[in-house]
Amino acid sequence: MDLHSTYPGIPDLKRRARQRLPKFVWEYLDSGTGTEATKTRNRAALDTVGFLPSILHGPQTPDLSTRFLGRDFPLPFGISPVGMSGLIWPDAEGHLARAAAEAGIPYSLSTVASQSPEDLAPHLGEHGWFQLYPPKDEGIRTDMLNRARDAGFSALILTVDVPVASRRERQTRSGLTQPPKLTPRLLAQVAMRPAWALGMARRGMPHMRMLDKYVQQASESLSSTAHVGYLLRTSPDMSYVQWLRDHWQGPLLVKGVLRPADAEPLERIGVDALWVSNHAGRQFDGAPAAIEALPQLRAATRLPLIFDSGAEGALDILRARALGADFVMMGRPFHYALAALGAKGPAHLIEVLRRDLVANMGQLGMERLGDLPPALPLPALPRIMTD
Repeated sequence: MDLHSTYPGIPDLKRRARQRLPKFVWEYLDSGTGTEATKTRNRAALDTVGFLPSILHGPQTPDLSTRFLGRDFPLPFGISPVGMSGLIWPDAEGHLARAAAEAGIPYSLSTVASQSPEDLAPHLGEHGWFQLYPPKDEGIRTDMLNRARDAGFSALILTVDVPVASRRERQTRSGLTQPPKLTPRLLAQVAMRPAWALGMARRGMPHMRMLDKYVQQASESLSSTAHVGYLLRTSPDMSYVQWLRDHWQGPLLVKGVLRPADAEPLERIGVDALWVSNHAGRQFDGAPAAIEALPQLRAATRLPLIFDSGAEGALDILRARALGADFVMMGRPFHYALAALGAKGPAHLIEVLRRDLVANMGQLGMERLGDLPPALPLPALPRIMTD
């Protein structure tokens, strides 16, 4: 089967993923929080960023490479951390890490992934980034940093926009709890998705492997959408960031920044990059679209900026770069690809994005990413309601 004729874009992968995942898994992957207004705003705001095509440039060979955090990457994007990736597809973290290493792009492992840093060490490549949900205990914190460093992760991501568990009502209605328990209701959903069920039967239901060392059992006081990570976690402040800066020797990235006022103190501490993100609408339903916050943060800091939240193709990568991003990360699309195509999915998506970048840069008369023209405001599209 020619994957590029059957699944030429992310919407095709998304449709196929929904067909192959049990409902509770799909809701975990695709849902936001509240009425999902922030998730909707992310997409709608990206669609208002346009460009004027440029003509008569003759034959061109676009160069997609970019330099970021002192390293050269063949493509201007990477894979965002997603907690419990292994619930979405068996060995998800392994598949993603191997595809990223093969392509030479960053792969980010979550603290609450279903595989540990040690599990990923043989597959990591040069550009492994470790995402930290901040532990309160300094001893646990130190041990986590050492484990990530020893496994070969070169950059540390501190996620700061999850001070409390979000509710994610769609996830709750689906019957999913943390840790996942296959109730009769969920087993009925699983029975309708044989490929997913067979993979899970072979590998076993996932859990948060990194935390095994620190947590023996979950607290009964946790909500159904929280997880054992909340037994360890704290809400960090600037002194916490300073502690990480003092104890982590590689690049330190702070993820979940939307306010321009937060940039200067983080820059003063010595953070290496800010990650502009609203957690893809999964934490707070009253936030602006991340792409709307990006220009203000660009004006507020000299630090490199990473963008995520809502990007669904190469045009979105160019939109983010035009408004100030130096690098773009994607989470959901890579998991759609995994669920749609299994082990072949991540590499296929990387190639789809590469081809899409070439096509869009050709329309704009660009040979290099630095040649990007100014963004052109477009009118908002009418909102189309979906289920």
